[in-house]
Amino acid sequence: MADRVYPSGKQNANGANPAFPATKSQLYGATRPAYRPTPRRHSYRRSCCCSCCLWSTLTIILLIFLVAIAGAIVYFLYRPHRPSFTVSSLKITTLNLTSSSTLVANINLNITARNPNKELVYYYNPTSVSLLTDDGNDIPIGNGSFPAFVHGTKNTTLLKTSIKGNGQALDDFSASKLSSDLKSKSGLPLKIQLDTKVKVKMGAIKSPKVRIRVSCNGIKATVPTGKTATAASTSNVNCKVDWRIKIWKWTF
Repeated sequence: MADRVYPSGKQNANGANPAFPATKSQLYGATRPAYRPTPRRHSYRRSCCCSCCLWSTLTIILLIFLVAIAGAIVYFLYRPHRPSFTVSSLKITTLNLTSSSTLVANINLNITARNPNKELVYYYNPTSVSLLTDDGNDIPIGNGSFPAFVHGTKNTTLLKTSIKGNGQALDDFSASKLSSDLKSKSGLPLKIQLDTKVKVKMGAIKSPKVRIRVSCNGIKATVPTGKTATAASTSNVNCKVDWRIKIWKWTF
């Protein structure tokens, strides 16, 4: 018998050899996306932003440090002190309410300003003066003003003004409260507010103009019954000086 030759594997109907299953490496290579390098644009921008923030912070800290050093040098060289104010006298010639609740006031006010500094000179703008009740209601009594003046070193200046009523009618509550206080035996409590701008000269250096407010509390006034003016009690008056520095929308 002739020897039969057997094929090494089965053939499909078309006579082609069957396909072998794909290996793991072939399957992984087919499904894996093509490599695309990530652009570094965002990383570069982030790095630049961080560097700018760091340098800005360091610059601000350095400026604050330099300002603190300059302030310390100025303090030790000039020993600056705030000016002081006292109410020398307040005399009332007229202070009453009309039948239409209109306040009529004629008051003479003297303020003493002192500059305790040996090296600092103060330059004051015209100063507005407001006289109000000191009972929590702040009822306006009248207004006046002081002219601009230069406050030299170790100088004491006497400021004089006449306070007049604004002639405006008060509301019912204010008129009733003021009428009761005017009749009180303990006197009418009053306070004074001075508002102005001041510039400071230290040697050859001049500062920008800064707003200040002087508040004087503790005045007890007695209403005159005749034509003779009465002097208010000012022995317990305390005047406070506040620097009103404005930064953007806030005032300190």
